Amino acid sequence: MKLRIATYNIHKGVSTIGSRPRVHALKQALSALEADVIFLQEVQGRHDLLALKHAANTNWPSQGQHEFFAGEDKHCAYGVNAVYDHGHHGNALVSSFPIASSRNQDVSDHAYESRGILHCVVQCNDIAVHCYVVHLGLFAGSRKRQTDALIEAVSSSAPPGAPVIIAGDFNDWNNRLSDTLRTGLGVTEVFDENLSRRGFGTYLRLLAGRGPKIQPARTFPAAMPMLQLDRIYVRGFKVGSAKVMHGILWSRLSDHAPIVAELELA
Repeated sequence: MKLRIATYNIHKGVSTIGSRPRVHALKQALSALEADVIFLQEVQGRHDLLALKHAANTNWPSQGQHEFFAGEDKHCAYGVNAVYDHGHHGNALVSSFPIASSRNQDVSDHAYESRGILHCVVQCNDIAVHCYVVHLGLFAGSRKRQTDALIEAVSSSAPPGAPVIIAGDFNDWNNRLSDTLRTGLGVTEVFDENLSRRGFGTYLRLLAGRGPKIQPARTFPAAMPMLQLDRIYVRGFKVGSAKVMHGILWSRLSDHAPIVAELELA
């Protein structure tokens, strides 16, 4: 079984240039990715002020952005992270395959940032794939505690032999969390260059700090990516390819660039 997946922080569907709404352009761009499963962060489930401001001239969608992106031919799940007087936003999963179940876990570490882990079981033909949409905090201490919560969540909800995909905005620009996730969950990041082909000895040397330095891709800011914020970690899959989507189109849609990966069930 092969899967094409993507992860994307969409900045609530509003461009960073002039705060212009981009939901319709985003929908077209997401469709052009031709991904089977898309992991989305900063999805606007409801925003009364933006709807009132842009309804007349942009046809702002009446439903949540996750439902708008899914349309009539895809499935979606949404996890509310931040709630305010005029709406809410959170993580979402849009899938070409049925979503058998979904659960959102609050992993907020303090009152100033609302963060969550959205766990969805996607039924890919006869195989249940456990998908986790992640958006971690801006502070290192929060990210460490949220990563521990993520490891516990995956360990307790995905059977040992089940295929797992964890994707999202980790805000981990120093790349301090990857080794913790590799050790705790047995995952690899899609840009771990040929890691699975180098053998178990190379993996052990990497964990001991003597192996090659593995770096995730740079995805932020989208116009000129410098920071390694967005990740896709997998277990039970072989990574065929992975790339960051660059260009003027993507830089106009969000402050993050999306990652697309081709996976094959191991």
